Amino acid sequence: MNNQLEKMKTKKGFIAALDQSGGSTPKALLHYGVAENTYTNEEEMFDLVHQMRTRIITSPAFDSEYILGAILFEQTMDSKIEGMYTADYLAEKKGIVPFLKIDKGLAELTNGVQLMKPITDLDDILRRAKERHIFGTKMRSVIKEANPESIKAVVDQQFEVGKQIIAAGLVPIIEPEVDINSPDKEQSEAILKRELLKHLHNLKEDENVMLKLSIPTVANTYKELTTHSRVIRVVALSGGYSREEANQKLKENDNIIASFSRALSEELNVNQSEEEFNNTLKEAVTSIYEASTAKTGR
Repeated sequence: MNNQLEKMKTKKGFIAALDQSGGSTPKALLHYGVAENTYTNEEEMFDLVHQMRTRIITSPAFDSEYILGAILFEQTMDSKIEGMYTADYLAEKKGIVPFLKIDKGLAELTNGVQLMKPITDLDDILRRAKERHIFGTKMRSVIKEANPESIKAVVDQQFEVGKQIIAAGLVPIIEPEVDINSPDKEQSEAILKRELLKHLHNLKEDENVMLKLSIPTVANTYKELTTHSRVIRVVALSGGYSREEANQKLKENDNIIASFSRALSEELNVNQSEEEFNNTLKEAVTSIYEASTAKTGR
């Protein structure tokens, strides 16, 4: 755990978000070239997703020289790769730090934001995550309008759950995503930064978090967060940008690394040969790594 913490704090690289791709699971499979008529139930669907994730993780392009961590689905955590639970395979075979998506999705849009749905089995998820040797967790909310009270509610909820995660011995990734299509994105980001700083200043010395944020409209809006003593790392989501656009925007921000999902896997396809698949993934990994290390003090 300490080695993993040190790696997340200091090593160059980025986090691969394998917990989603382009929205829902059927959509992610369709993007990968697997049509909905090729599976008949949820179990078959998740088996196909695990095959896709396994192909990515076992690829020689999925390399700890470039990739620090990987965020998993709950089903992926409970599944095995080459006879090992996925988190163990990542840590032991690949040298990559495993994270787990724990949120249950988004509540309805209210006053410009979508809070997280209640995580009713949080204690159980955190217990199983520890058993599966997960390092940290990730949970997502969405901000669509620059409503100060609503943004405060999003951050309050994130840190309330975040403290329970810390108490369970895991590192939370706080993810209040600002919609890249929001007409007042810049204002939302200014409000979000203020609210994040309030909570960060109130954390105790042994309470540390990671932050996963949309790439800001104004470069280096979040630079102050990257040097905060309670922040292990600030990572950026691609948020619907193409990989090229996300990489370009990321390069403008000091000390922020990528945690891309769709931008990582956007050109992968089930029908590619192993050579084609590995070369395509390698190209994506290399370009995201370069964007993540373009302006980093690490």
